[in-house]
Amino acid sequence: MIILRSLFVVLLPLLVWTTNAFGTGRIIVIEVDGVINPVVAEFMVNEIHNANKFSEELIVIQMDTPGGLDPSMRKIIKAIQNSKVPVASFISPSGSRAASAGVFIAIASHISAMEPGTKIGAAHPVKLIVGGEGEQAKIIEDKVVNDTSTYIRSLAEQRGRNADWAELSVRKNVSVSSEEAKRLNVIDLLTANLDSLVLALDTREVKLGGNIITLNTAEKNIIFKKMNSRQRVLNIIASPNVAYVLMMLGLVGLYLELSNPGLILPGVVGSLSLVLALYAMQTLPINYA
Repeated sequence: MIILRSLFVVLLPLLVWTTNAFGTGRIIVIEVDGVINPVVAEFMVNEIHNANKFSEELIVIQMDTPGGLDPSMRKIIKAIQNSKVPVASFISPSGSRAASAGVFIAIASHISAMEPGTKIGAAHPVKLIVGGEGEQAKIIEDKVVNDTSTYIRSLAEQRGRNADWAELSVRKNVSVSSEEAKRLNVIDLLTANLDSLVLALDTREVKLGGNIITLNTAEKNIIFKKMNSRQRVLNIIASPNVAYVLMMLGLVGLYLELSNPGLILPGVVGSLSLVLALYAMQTLPINYA
């Protein structure tokens, strides 16, 4: 008896740790505030994968974004579509928006919700590539618009949402308030805050990978996920304003080095600034391995 009791005391912490680490069924909140770039995409995709790894109950993408880069957006959507944990997008807090890439992510999510006083829309692709004019530029623009409008329509149809509005958000840049989005079946829910969303989703049925599952969100722990230090630094560098300053600093540094050979410091600072600026502009790839 004493041996069994001792064994129980030894194993109890291990059992508690296992329960906390695996299958805890928590609600994971991924906060997105700003432009969707490769750093944000890496952060979001990693957190979606981690939530799947630990069999969490629900992933909530809490968004306030003006949009972002197409490749980054598609990586996030691919992770959502392959997730075995339901993903809910939530445009929040009041005054927030989901524009451009944010619209695609909201439409692609298993559940889409908005807080009153928010808006969604204006998903027309923005031309970032300089070059081409006249008829050639028009052909390129039409090609991009047709591709993105078909993509968002397919996402809306997959989730049973208003595909006509989704396509118009790309072709005509339409945008609507949260109340109008609910009325038009662009989103599923209109809730006052995150706690209200969690309560509203309890016992809700969600189609996931061909199966219907029932959410159990009541009294679940809510865990907020933040970028790590490296991601925060790279996200700051990826800002267009910072990229512009780095580019100017790089050019000035190289000019000073070429004008005064042997100074070394201006050349080093200039070269480093240019590398960071080119990364921010997505001209150079970066390998974190």
